[in-house]
Amino acid sequence: MKLLAIVMAFFLLLAAFIHVYWALGGRRGVANAIPMVEGERAFTPGAFVTLLVAAGLTFFGLLSLSLAGLISLPIWLSSYLQIIGFIVAGIFLLRAVGDFKLVGFSKKIKGSPFAVWDSRLYSPLCLFLGAGYVYLSWMA
Repeated sequence: MKLLAIVMAFFLLLAAFIHVYWALGGRRGVANAIPMVEGERAFTPGAFVTLLVAAGLTFFGLLSLSLAGLISLPIWLSSYLQIIGFIVAGIFLLRAVGDFKLVGFSKKIKGSPFAVWDSRLYSPLCLFLGAGYVYLSWMA
């Protein structure tokens, strides 16, 4: 359980770091991170939104460690950890399934750099994280 939480936290904190890099103006990897529609980005997130995603990913990483008993979160949050864990599991599992258009295993638009990375890394990682949160929340 502890090893699972550490692996999950590693991937989430790495993703958070990458998002901070992008928010601060880094461009490397951006083409692989945003869905494309007819050769154009489906959306262009600003620095603030990208930092919000980084903050969320950081919280999710800390949550996995807390569910495994490796760290303590504030007491007011501790009584809700299991529920929050199941909600986060749902978020990642829904992301893995996708929107039946641009993201996830159900995406219809394929062939772009994002779609390739999504099929090979992003969606499988979200499935792993979702299943991991189900397990950690169940065992907490």
